[in-house]
Amino acid sequence: MMDYIEMKIPAKPEYVGVIRLTLSGITSRMGFTYEEIEDIKIAVSEACTNAVQHAYCEGDDGEVVLGFGIYEDKLEIMVTDYGKSFNFTKKKQELGPYTETSTVEQLTEGGLGLYLIETLMDEVVVTNHSGVTVFMVKYLSGERENHDTTIANHEAN
Repeated sequence: MMDYIEMKIPAKPEYVGVIRLTLSGITSRMGFTYEEIEDIKIAVSEACTNAVQHAYCEGDDGEVVLGFGIYEDKLEIMVTDYGKSFNFTKKKQELGPYTETSTVEQLTEGGLGLYLIETLMDEVVVTNHSGVTVFMVKYLSGERENHDTTIANHEAN
């Protein structure tokens, strides 16, 4: 069973914070740890920021569409824009190789966002058809934090 939430935001930097707040609520309710929540927020913020900065020409009114697939054991997140596309594989090759042992100083400018997304999420797929879609998955670890109990107890009083 899955719940699905979809949001559309204007492709403007000031709306990326709204997504971070939404993610905090969703991931907290699912039982992700604090560290996992922060990782997810960073990865999704990077994908949104890339869409805001690179998808649309200055002055264009663009939008970013986000979808959240909420499962019992994982969170699927889709960040889509309808602006100009880029070839993820080619861009990654241009930026040069990076590994888990790469330091921030070794990353080419422009490569940090892609590096963070791939490092912080369990699965990442980027497609470029009529815009760019970044599809990310984060699985719940065995260390679930139970936030529902506090909410349920508070609502019962």
